[in-house]
Amino acid sequence: MAYNTINFNILNLKSDEKVLDVGCGLGRHSLMAYRDYPVDVLGVDLSIDDLRQAQERVTDIQETPCQGALLFIQSDAYKLPFSDESFDVVICSEVLEHVPSYQQLIDELVRVLKPGGRLSLSVPKFLPERICWLLSDEYPEFAGHVRIFKGSELKEAVLNQGLSLTNKHSAHALHSPYWWLRSLFFKQGESFLPTRKYKDLMDWQLLKGGQWTEKLEAVFNPLLGKSNVYYFEK
Repeated sequence: MAYNTINFNILNLKSDEKVLDVGCGLGRHSLMAYRDYPVDVLGVDLSIDDLRQAQERVTDIQETPCQGALLFIQSDAYKLPFSDESFDVVICSEVLEHVPSYQQLIDELVRVLKPGGRLSLSVPKFLPERICWLLSDEYPEFAGHVRIFKGSELKEAVLNQGLSLTNKHSAHALHSPYWWLRSLFFKQGESFLPTRKYKDLMDWQLLKGGQWTEKLEAVFNPLLGKSNVYYFEK
């Protein structure tokens, strides 16, 4: 669970549901949904290089028999090539901070979501993200972030579409110090000793940390979580 930003247990994925992962990048959420649940998953991204890498990673999870289907396609998230009300679940994680018009993208996500379907969005949390921007003038361009979401700004944008908020949490508190180090010592690069050592700690957390790091993150997530995660129902 430490690897994913979206909590699939909260989404309550059901057998044979159709899941759309918009801005899937290297496919971490698409791959985990496909591996762990009997659902059909479609990952969409604009970057063909990211999609190729995502496809290559499918072989890493096929040691366990998967009951659903998985497909990656290239598409503009503003103009998804799907009919209205096509998907039971729509995921869009760490994307809305990158796009010029997040409201336009939200409109498109809601369009393809079935009535009764679930939508999950995640964006950088205000305080940890603001610290990154203050520590480095280069950080926003390096990260590709064009905005910082304030307060209930994102939540209200979705509620205005007629959806209801069903859950909310923060995630990845242990990631925030890494990005502060990365921002503070931006010119030294990620190989700078303090940054590299903390990156090693995060890798250990991912591979071997288990319940200990999940409990630690649960304590610090409300204040220092790198991401805010929202769950809605249409």
